[in-house]
Amino acid sequence: MEEKPAKGKRANNAKAKGKRKIETVENAPQSEWKERVVQIRRVTKVVKGGKKLSFRAIVIVGNGKGQVGVGCAKASEVIIAIQKAIAEGRKNLISVPIFKTTIPHPIVGRSGAGSVMLRPASQGTGVIAGGAVRAVLELAGIENILSKSLGSKSPLNAANATMAALKELRSFNDVAKKRGLTLKEMLN
Repeated sequence: MEEKPAKGKRANNAKAKGKRKIETVENAPQSEWKERVVQIRRVTKVVKGGKKLSFRAIVIVGNGKGQVGVGCAKASEVIIAIQKAIAEGRKNLISVPIFKTTIPHPIVGRSGAGSVMLRPASQGTGVIAGGAVRAVLELAGIENILSKSLGSKSPLNAANATMAALKELRSFNDVAKKRGLTLKEMLN
């Protein structure tokens, strides 16, 4: 006769249900990519039978060398929502022109009711930002910057507004090429 485990306990050979092994970015071949979970939120959808619960995850993905992306995804489990958000963040990668550890010029990005103002900062200032804006800027590889979040402070709006601002940035080389000048001629 087999001995039953105590109530609430599992037998040694019983498999743990519901536990899934996640392959993190560090284990993947692209170890240079880092991700940061900005928000995990429980959301509900009202259906005929009542309320259906799910989780929404907002994740920032970046390599610290000028590439960054934002992903937002929903799933019935937190882990799956995070995995889906990471995959979406990798699809939405943008390149950010970085000039001496900061951005080339001031800019304002907007998303929904929120806007984010970004200004270049001198060496040693650090990243002056909070929440989702800070996560986007750090994972993009920007070391010195000033920012101000205006309007909606929601993490999704702030992250998307920051991405919109970074997408509009132009490097000095791009502007010089557009004007038909060399970099020296433009800066003098």
